[in-house]
Amino acid sequence: MTALLDLVLESHGTLERWRKFNAIDVNLSMHGSHWTRKGWDGVFKNVQLKAQTKEQRTCYTHFTEEGVQSIYEPDRVRLETIDGKLIEERVHPRKAFEGHTLQTTWDRLHLAYFTGYALWNYLNTPFMFVTESAKAEEIDPVSDQGTVRRRLKITFPEKVGTHCPDQIFHVDENGLITRLDYTTLVAGGAQAAHYMSEYKNIQGIMVPTKRRAFRRNPDETLNTESVLVGIDISAIVLT
Repeated sequence: MTALLDLVLESHGTLERWRKFNAIDVNLSMHGSHWTRKGWDGVFKNVQLKAQTKEQRTCYTHFTEEGVQSIYEPDRVRLETIDGKLIEERVHPRKAFEGHTLQTTWDRLHLAYFTGYALWNYLNTPFMFVTESAKAEEIDPVSDQGTVRRRLKITFPEKVGTHCPDQIFHVDENGLITRLDYTTLVAGGAQAAHYMSEYKNIQGIMVPTKRRAFRRNPDETLNTESVLVGIDISAIVLT
């Protein structure tokens, strides 16, 4: 591990403490132009999500409609009734995005896969860097909106469902992650700068409760005219 990764793990609550938990439950709302473009504007208002910490698995309650839950795992995504009866499923769900562009609309299983892996990543960061055997490397710092921050490049192994293999995390002076840069391969290759703020201490683990993602231009400037994805998280419990 790098010294910067050590600092990040310590600042977010320590890997030792994180390993005591099996799941994180949150209430969340999501908005932004991404959901509109994909045909799902307004469906993520005050929804419940459980993300496992020891395996890549998430479950949304009342997914897109009352009485339906979505289950994400890297090689399978499915919709069920609340009492567990299968509605529909897709094996090897990432293959279903092949040929997609930024404008391609999604069906419910596309949506379940994307929101499943994305929130699993977000809620397990930064501890997934170690638990999923990713490679960490400190790279040159950069100035963002007048503030110079250190950066951590994480390369994820193929087994991890995520936006793209190589992602860059910006770290503030307290060791907290404030920004994530990535390419959303399943959404036509959109490049994003994803900001995290309003951290809360939840049972000794630091969790950002506000997330805002903006389009990154080819010259690395940001298109802040509209929010790609906005996420507001509340009612967080670790079990």
